[in-house]
Amino acid sequence: MDKNLYVALTIAIGSAAPAISIGWLSSRALTAIGRNPEAVGVIQTAMILAIAFCEAIAIYALVVALIIKFV
Repeated sequence: MDKNLYVALTIAIGSAAPAISIGWLSSRALTAIGRNPEAVGVIQTAMILAIAFCEAIAIYALVVALIIKFV
């Protein structure tokens, strides 16, 4: 198979999973804020931290795709 197919699959899967996770995290955080508005600061901080970890997974997928492409 062509290297470009592997690169495309790596990027597609490596960016779809974090995107789904970020959407789910945001949805659950907004639900939690709606139920307990006094805890906005704690919930928002935890949400932003979790989203940053999800984005790191997408960046790792990009690095792997670049390694596949150029090595």
